[in-house]
Amino acid sequence: MKFGYTRVSTNHQNPDLQIDQLRLEGCEEIFHEMVSGAKAERPILESLLEKVRPGDVIVVWKLDRLGRSLRHLIDLINTLIEKGVGLKSIQDPIDTTNAQGRLIFNIFASLAEFERDLIIERTHAGLTAARARGKKGGRPKGLSEAAERKAIAAEALYVKADLSVNEIADNLGISKATLYNYLRHRGVKIGSVRNSVF
Repeated sequence: MKFGYTRVSTNHQNPDLQIDQLRLEGCEEIFHEMVSGAKAERPILESLLEKVRPGDVIVVWKLDRLGRSLRHLIDLINTLIEKGVGLKSIQDPIDTTNAQGRLIFNIFASLAEFERDLIIERTHAGLTAARARGKKGGRPKGLSEAAERKAIAAEALYVKADLSVNEIADNLGISKATLYNYLRHRGVKIGSVRNSVF
């Protein structure tokens, strides 16, 4: 059985686009939730996860409707795979009901884990080298290559204004303070008018 899941953050948002797309995908039952993307508690999603059985498929319009962060999304998809439940995202190349979709997800998850481990490894190596030269650890004025990439991504997401500040920080795996530091580093005007979509 195909189940749809939609999420909007406020009652000012209209879920009709998501619902229409899910119906076109053949969803027999659609679960609708109104909660911010940064909120940990999602009772409607929990109800859906309790209802699905092996062979069922959960369909979402976009992956950001489902997961609070990249880590949460990966954990959630792994849980579904273990239960024998498929996940399909209409707007993203994720469809765990087929081998190619599972491969893409596994690559996606592996890259995310690799990047996290690499950042930790480089940070430790940098601090060790600095201590060996008699310098105290601390963040340099400039950014590392990895941090610069995150700063560029932070700027793009902030300017696009599709996600809240909390959602941007969660997706990039950084704190709000670091996000603001990245934005200032990129010369982005903080607090400029953004769409209050999320």
